[in-house]
Amino acid sequence: MVIDKENNGAGGDGTPIEFRLDGSSGVPTYLQLVQQVEHALRLGYLKPGDQLPKVRDVVAGLAINPNTVLKAYKELETKGLAAGRPGQGTFVTAALGQVALPELAGLRRNLHRWLASAEEAGLDEDGIVALFTSVLRDHFRRDGRDNRGAGAGDGSEGVA
Repeated sequence: MVIDKENNGAGGDGTPIEFRLDGSSGVPTYLQLVQQVEHALRLGYLKPGDQLPKVRDVVAGLAINPNTVLKAYKELETKGLAAGRPGQGTFVTAALGQVALPELAGLRRNLHRWLASAEEAGLDEDGIVALFTSVLRDHFRRDGRDNRGAGAGDGSEGVA
């Protein structure tokens, strides 16, 4: 996902988001689009009133079926995050909880430093993802905040 923080059209036609796909993720294409919108909302890059890229622009940019984009936008509508306006496009209608942008900038700087340290230690991208995912899961399980149904102390610490 590419975000234009100045909101001047990274996604074409003045939209602040441009979708990217990861064919090796195992995540269906429409869900990747949904997740990217949700992430942009959580990070404050998208806000209510912002227009999502037009279906034809996403299709042209990603070489995917229009029904895939329509399915993603329908899922966003079902979640109450977006709504289509006939003849105009699809617009963000809700925000998700987010950290204030000044705090987010500091967290990003710290994460960039951590990533540089991980690379210096010899981890490649897949190793970094595995380590981060493992620690993230351990953190939320240990604190009893696992949203996926596994409770704290289920013996899965350190397992990605």
